[in-house]
Amino acid sequence: MEYTDKQVQIIDTAQDLFAENGYDGTSIRDIAKAAGINVAMVSYYFGSKEGLLEAIFSRHAEYVRLKLENLIQDKSQSPFQKMEVIIDSYIDKYFSQQPFHKLVARSQLSNSNKPVKDMLNDMKKRNQDLIKRLINEGQKTGEFKKNIDVQMLMSTMLGTANQVMTTQDFYREVNNMTDLPDEEFLKILKKKLRAHLQALFKAILKNED
Repeated sequence: MEYTDKQVQIIDTAQDLFAENGYDGTSIRDIAKAAGINVAMVSYYFGSKEGLLEAIFSRHAEYVRLKLENLIQDKSQSPFQKMEVIIDSYIDKYFSQQPFHKLVARSQLSNSNKPVKDMLNDMKKRNQDLIKRLINEGQKTGEFKKNIDVQMLMSTMLGTANQVMTTQDFYREVNNMTDLPDEEFLKILKKKLRAHLQALFKAILKNED
């Protein structure tokens, strides 16, 4: 779905507030006030707070879906190269879309809102189904092992990326990088995380037979 600039502004504002205060701790009035609009406009575009949350998830899910589907159709790259593209894409999203991933983390920890968890689970299932297709491609060519647990594989990537992001200050301190400018530090951190995940995926996926 194509969103107007005003809709994107409302979505981004809601995402930031949901990430900071939680879904249940944020009202439509809070969102409207932060976005500098009236409450009726939020209702007009999204219908409800739940509809707005669905738009947030749909927007991110659509980006990932298109990326994965394009990879599936790409015949110029090997299965391992495609998995490296997936790692790069997820890392870039983690670093550039921190409020969204904070919202996801809060939603996973909370059992109070079933519609939120259902939306999140649906998004994850669709993404994993596409990644399974990529892994099946590597298994057919003999590059990947059989019996890959896709959920555990994705949990390894997402959990590692999330841990790195949430503890980056500690990593910076113990590796004597506190004097580095933020931009330079994040560039180094992304490079190290990418290399680490690529090595993990290779160890998990590579068929040694």
